[in-house]
Amino acid sequence: MLSTVIEQPVEARLVAAAPRMPNIPATLRYDRSDPFAVRMTFPAPATLEGVEVCWTFARELLTAGLEGPEGHGDVRVRPYGYDRTVLEFHAPEGTAVVHVRSGEIRRFLAATGELVPAGLEHLQLDLDNGLAELMRDAC
Repeated sequence: MLSTVIEQPVEARLVAAAPRMPNIPATLRYDRSDPFAVRMTFPAPATLEGVEVCWTFARELLTAGLEGPEGHGDVRVRPYGYDRTVLEFHAPEGTAVVHVRSGEIRRFLAATGELVPAGLEHLQLDLDNGLAELMRDAC
C-alpha cells in the first residue's frame, strides 16, 4: 500500500543571541490527507516551553521560500547564502529563527511532490465528506 505520510528528519540550527548555534533534530511532515500543508516539529528540549512544538504552514510557502523571501504571518521563509534556508516562527513568546540545509528541504519537497504533485492538491480532498461536515456544522 502506498504511504500517505512523509516524515523527514532535518537538522535545524537555532540562531540565538548567544554565539553558539545548537543543532536541533526537527522533523518535516507531510500528510496526503491535508495536501496543502506541511508540519515542522521541534522536540521538547529545543523549545522555550519544554514541550514538543509543531508549526503548520503551506507547502507552497516552503517551496517559494527556497527562491526568495516569502510569508508575512507567523511563518516566514527565505534563502540564506548558498545552501541554507531560514525559517522564522513568530509566536507571542518570541521569534525562533532556524537554518536548514536547502538540499534537505528540496529532498522533502520532491518526496511530497511524488505523493501529491503541486497543483493537484485539490484532488486529494474528500469534498463530499467536507461539505457534509460543513452542512452539519451550519445546522
